[in-house]
Amino acid sequence: MATVILLRHARSTANGSGVLAGRAAGVGLDERGRAQAAALVGRLKDVPVAAVVSSPLQRCGETLAPLLADRSLEAVAEPDVSEVDYGAWTGKALKDLFDEPLWKVVQQHPSAAVFPDGEGLAQVQARAVAAVRAHDARISQEHGPGAVWVLCSHGDVIKAVLADALGVHLDGFQRIVVDPCSISVVQYTPTRPFVLRSNDNGGDLSGVVPAPQEAPSSDATVGGATGS
Repeated sequence: MATVILLRHARSTANGSGVLAGRAAGVGLDERGRAQAAALVGRLKDVPVAAVVSSPLQRCGETLAPLLADRSLEAVAEPDVSEVDYGAWTGKALKDLFDEPLWKVVQQHPSAAVFPDGEGLAQVQARAVAAVRAHDARISQEHGPGAVWVLCSHGDVIKAVLADALGVHLDGFQRIVVDPCSISVVQYTPTRPFVLRSNDNGGDLSGVVPAPQEAPSSDATVGGATGS
């Protein structure tokens, strides 16, 4: 199986103003976010990106634009990794949601959280994990088991995918931090995934690239990452 770089979109105008953007149209990157997106070209310079998959929302497209132009790639739009449908909460200021009874459920028992007129977080995890695994299998078949690809999505969606990869119940996914424009890396194998990076905000990523023609092993290294 391949290796996926889970990229959260860069900082948006909603992130900067404390608004729950959800799937609202017209939410793009702010000035800091545009700088973060431009910096991705350098951050990924040593990573051979075979393919790119993205949430169809504007802020993900703007995040990927510099990288796609640099690599002469096109992103495949995937609705199943789009932002959570927050329903009636969409567009509201976060400070106005803190006193809602559902807020505590989202924080303490997210697997039971269903947003009014929207979807549940358990549904989000199911659709996103299925989509990631399907694209990973497709890209592995097209480009080989050592392929590396990029998925650009949203904070709660990536946290849900990481929870699945870590074998953590969805109720624990709020312990995972995914900053704007951070990179997390999951390497899928026939029996289990490995989380190689989480919430990376600028480190060297060359180490996540498998050796040429190398298929990721399902075996964990004994004694640590280098076995020493």
